[in-house]
Amino acid sequence: MRKHLLATLAIVAVLFVGSLALAVAFGGPSTPPALASANNPFETVDYSGLPELSYYAGADSADLAYRQYPAKGDPKGSAVLLHGSSADSRSMHPMAQALVDAGFAVYALDVRGHGGSGVKGHVDYVGQLEDDLQAFMAQVQPPGPVTLVGFSSGGGFALRVAGGELATLFDRYLLLAPFVSQEAPTYRTGSGGWVNVGLPRYVALMLLNQLGVERFNDLPVVSYALTERARQTLTPQYSFNLAQNYRPEADYAGTIRGIQRPTRVVVGAQDEMFNAAQFSDVFDVATQPVPVAVVEGANHVGLTLMPTALAAVVAAMDSLGSTGTAQPE
Repeated sequence: MRKHLLATLAIVAVLFVGSLALAVAFGGPSTPPALASANNPFETVDYSGLPELSYYAGADSADLAYRQYPAKGDPKGSAVLLHGSSADSRSMHPMAQALVDAGFAVYALDVRGHGGSGVKGHVDYVGQLEDDLQAFMAQVQPPGPVTLVGFSSGGGFALRVAGGELATLFDRYLLLAPFVSQEAPTYRTGSGGWVNVGLPRYVALMLLNQLGVERFNDLPVVSYALTERARQTLTPQYSFNLAQNYRPEADYAGTIRGIQRPTRVVVGAQDEMFNAAQFSDVFDVATQPVPVAVVEGANHVGLTLMPTALAAVVAAMDSLGSTGTAQPE
């Protein structure tokens, strides 16, 4: 009886290990068809006046890129901008200009793994983006009050910071159509066609990480619906580490409850990637009010480009008010 049980357990173990190996090796993401609503709007953006890249030293001394937009006169605060998935600081150019016109100093980051910061699609470990953000604040020291402004996946990462141990790194938070969780009611399947997740590999790597095995974390688990032209300059895939880091923690409701600083959410009413009508309910669990503004006529990318949407973003920045200055840590 005991031999039979041991043989059965051995077979189960072999099947489990074999399944994991197959999922890791062959369960990666396929490339989704290009999503017009995410690609086409940027073809008509006027990039005149785009600042050259500046650099700061990341937590590992790597050169990490950002674009600085000085305020016109004495700034009434500053905004640190986090772009959406696959993008870089250029995608935030129209928003940066609108915020400068409204009196803010602006800093648009190329988050590590994007643009001019590191190897595209990769970070070394989950938590490296937080370390980089601390390094940026300590070295650049934007004038306060400082607002962390994140769009889409960048909004999800801003939420991660706002509800986590580094919440006091910034004075205020502005989340623009933030990715909250694939489990949240705000989520549309595949983000409306924007992403393809290699779910077998993703799940297998999560299991392996729980067992302390992280050697495969550089493998891609997410692919984005970019045009072939955009794939040449943007970031078409994320590794497991980057996908896990550039988003909120898994307990998104707990993260929202952990928000300590003034926070606002802005979303387009016609957002095709997320369910705009669900954001108010999702953020209603916060222990302090987190107002949600819905911009009529704006879809997902339009939230960062349309004049009416940019006006709503500026209004949200102004409504956050002055709450003091964050101190670099």
